[in-house]
Parts: sequence; structure tokens; C-alpha cells
Amino acid sequence: MMERSEEFVALGHAGSEHFAGLETFPNPGVSEVEMRSDELTAVCPITGQPDLYVVTISYGPESLCLESKSLKLYLAGFRNEGAFCEALAVRIRDDVAGALELPAERVQVTLEQKARGGITITATA
Repeated sequence: MMERSEEFVALGHAGSEHFAGLETFPNPGVSEVEMRSDELTAVCPITGQPDLYVVTISYGPESLCLESKSLKLYLAGFRNEGAFCEALAVRIRDDVAGALELPAERVQVTLEQKARGGITITATA
């Protein structure tokens, strides 16, 4: 059985009150990581209608990897924020790159906005 790290704020705790930002852990030796979620929701900044996304985050880690529960809570934080798909992709990329201490060009974020009004948008940053 693996011991739970006391360094993580969100991992091992229920609820978003334990969210402390994007958390990381030492890279155990992987060269590429891809994380995918279909639980990202934001709202259109003009109409206020919900936009549902599939987000894929890919990066080549150096010393750090992204902890998944903190990412889940981070993504849930956009639920009531108004953002265009393209701007949201850039923001997530920049935040993940900052947490991983990587240049933005080493992190790729693709948002696929589920169809609303018959149009699907895919934005990659």
C-alpha cells in the first residue's frame, strides 16, 4: 500500500474547499503525459449559456508532473466564468505551464467545445 503524501492539499480530501491550485509531484521518469477530461464547463461571455468541453492537456515533463485531482478542481473552477473557447485554451495552457515550471510552448492544450447551435469548436494552444 502506498502512503499518502502530506504535501498534497486536495488529494485524499472530499470537496473543493481543499483546492490550493494546481499541484505537482516529482517526475518519476516519464517522458510524455496526456490528461483528458470531459468535465470542463464554462459560460459564453456574451449569452451566459453553458459551454461544455473536452479538454486534453499534453506535456513533456522535466522535473514535475501534474496531480490529477487538483486539475479536476481547477477545471471545475471555470463553471461560472465567461470565456471564449480560444482564450480558455490559452489560459489553461499558461496556468499548467506555470505549475510545471515549463515554457508555454512545452504544454499543449486542446479544447473541443461540444456542439451548441450546430457548431463545434476545437482550439489548441
